[in-house]
Amino acid sequence: MFLIPDIVVRFYHRMASPPHYYAFTKQIMPWLVVIFVLLTGAGLYGGLYLAPADYQQGDSYRIIYIHVPSAWMSLFIYMVMAITGAIGLVWRIKLAEVISISSAPIGASFTFIALVTGSLWGKPMWGTWWVWDARLTSELILLFLYLGVIGLYGAIDDKKIASKSVAILAIVGVVNIPIIHYSVEWWNTLHQGPTVTKMDKPSIHVSMLIPLLLMALSFKFYYLIALIQRSRVELLNRERNSQWVKTMLSEQQQ
Repeated sequence: MFLIPDIVVRFYHRMASPPHYYAFTKQIMPWLVVIFVLLTGAGLYGGLYLAPADYQQGDSYRIIYIHVPSAWMSLFIYMVMAITGAIGLVWRIKLAEVISISSAPIGASFTFIALVTGSLWGKPMWGTWWVWDARLTSELILLFLYLGVIGLYGAIDDKKIASKSVAILAIVGVVNIPIIHYSVEWWNTLHQGPTVTKMDKPSIHVSMLIPLLLMALSFKFYYLIALIQRSRVELLNRERNSQWVKTMLSEQQQ
């Protein structure tokens, strides 16, 4: 039987504590920023300068270093939002609810960037800004799901009820994630098939792949930075009458 190490369990319980989470994220924030800047610089330098031009698309393909990581993040963040929403719904963990709702605006931003950059890429490649392609349409639905979560949470004054409502909406919307991921395999679409995860040809060359993976990792660190900032504000708003918040504010005023 698999046993979770005691140190992992204790770390989980400590991170679920709002005061500890607030203090811990304050400590790690400078390190996250440094890592993000280094990864972004390396990824952009490799993608825009070191990587060769594509034999078919020329230099226009370089938009993938923004478009593809944004599309990946749009799916990743939605899954984080749905999973943490489910944890908050089942186990009533306040911090999970905070992480879930704080992720929604960030995920919506990445989804919007993926759609816009996809249109900019599609115009020279397909000759049109937009088609009701399976991949594009399902990604647009994902943006509407994010906006629906944000709008629903803002429309309900009682944040406990709001958190439950958006968690249910997020969980129901998970059905769209595999549709987005497998749409290019299930339907005949204009959107190109997977080239990063394929080991056979045609696949992306390693000189193009490494900067892409660096940018993908960079975007994940940006998500962590933005998530921490938003969640800390949301946490303070929810816990404004708690003793630890009052104590922290009084110490800062001294």
